[in-house]
Amino acid sequence: MMLTLLFISPREIGNSFFKFASLTAAILLGVALGFNFLFPSSFRDTPVPVVMLLISTVLTAIYNRVVDVNKFSAASALLIGAVGTGLISVTADSLAFRKLLAIGGWENWILVVNHLAATALLGSVMLTMVFGHWYLVIPRLSIDPLVKLTKVLMGAISIRILSMAATFIAIPFQQSYSLRTILSALMLGEGIFFWPRLIFGVILPIVLTAMIWSTVKIRHTQAATGLLYLAVVTLLFGEFFSKFLLFSLNIPL
Repeated sequence: MMLTLLFISPREIGNSFFKFASLTAAILLGVALGFNFLFPSSFRDTPVPVVMLLISTVLTAIYNRVVDVNKFSAASALLIGAVGTGLISVTADSLAFRKLLAIGGWENWILVVNHLAATALLGSVMLTMVFGHWYLVIPRLSIDPLVKLTKVLMGAISIRILSMAATFIAIPFQQSYSLRTILSALMLGEGIFFWPRLIFGVILPIVLTAMIWSTVKIRHTQAATGLLYLAVVTLLFGEFFSKFLLFSLNIPL
């Protein structure tokens, strides 16, 4: 969500949305840290991801208090810092993950790409959905920010699909496994996870995004917001099944 805020400005929207969005992000970051404390990962040996996530949470909370049109430079620096440390946390966590199928030695970097793409996707769809409600708060708000955020969401979905494709492209480089073997394991052995992953994480988001774009072009913000609700639910389910596949077959999808 904080990453997606970089694509819009409080100068064109006002402070209130940025305060609400950053507060929501700070709460979600706090929940993530809380879960890590209660259920520490057994597949990570370094505290770096947690430390960086904590720094990102603190910077996000400070940003929430500082963001103001008249303090644009200071708030922008805090936003960039929160985003940077958050992305470093995701990257470090992916590189430290030890339960992966060997894919030519690139498995952890492929996981980095998948996790960063998933981060951008979930954040962009959540923020765009929240922003859709802002037309109820400010009815005369320009449609341009929603158009921009919808394009960001479309780009994030495209990148997420490419990140999944990267896994299948890399598998043939590992001679111990063939692409046919992996596909058979996915479609048959783990079909209960793979097919919902494909439906909720790829097919439905593409259809919904096309519908969202159509409603945004005719300036029907309420319909767009309703469709964004559905997109949030489908993408959450898609990433949920992605994690099942990560722990059952040890491959990032």
